[in-house]
Amino acid sequence: MVRLCHLKFVARTVLVKNKNVDGAVSVLNRILSSEGVFAHFRRRMYYEKPWQVRRRVNIEICKAIYNEDMTNKITFTMRKNREEAWPGC
Repeated sequence: MVRLCHLKFVARTVLVKNKNVDGAVSVLNRILSSEGVFAHFRRRMYYEKPWQVRRRVNIEICKAIYNEDMTNKITFTMRKNREEAWPGC
């Protein structure tokens, strides 16, 4: 087993089944990329100016608001216990 010193990697454990190391590495890469670990390290490789940080944070906030709004709209339209199938029409 390879030991990594970074704390974010310590809690991630992937089981290797039937000596399939490539599959375990791909699962680990998928987990780390979905949690944003790779993106964080890529951002930290170079200095990010304060205006770039503000811009990135504002874009992330806007994306989060948009995604939450769309999720609410989709869950509203997918409800099955509505009396009127098309409200407002």
